[in-house]
Amino acid sequence: MPLTEDDFAIRDLAARYIDAVNRDDTPAWAATWAEQARWEVLGNCAEGREQVLAMYAGARGLFSFVFMMLGSGTLEINAPHARGRWYLTETLVRTDGTPVSVCGCYEDRYIREGGEWRFAERRYQVLRQVEGLAPH
Repeated sequence: MPLTEDDFAIRDLAARYIDAVNRDDTPAWAATWAEQARWEVLGNCAEGREQVLAMYAGARGLFSFVFMMLGSGTLEINAPHARGRWYLTETLVRTDGTPVSVCGCYEDRYIREGGEWRFAERRYQVLRQVEGLAPH
């Protein structure tokens, strides 16, 4: 099945999210979220863009280095809503110097808001985490 404009836009959304994390660009990261977004990570949940942003700031403060790589993803689009799943790897260094490698998966819901696709919900699941190994 050929990719549609919505496919490209949502794939671009996922890429912009990762790019903003890697560049530590909080305004660009916040812009990927819907106003009434929900984010679940490691048993923590935030609702609404402002709470999502506050939770991100707290999580980001735990690491002196963060690098994410977006892997494969799948999408189911029924505009104005869509669902997706993305696999990613993270190379992190905690503020105490401990290196961490993570393989994870985001389960997403998207919504069109202001003419753009945004994250309505992201649930992150760690599939494997290794601590204490030097990042490559």
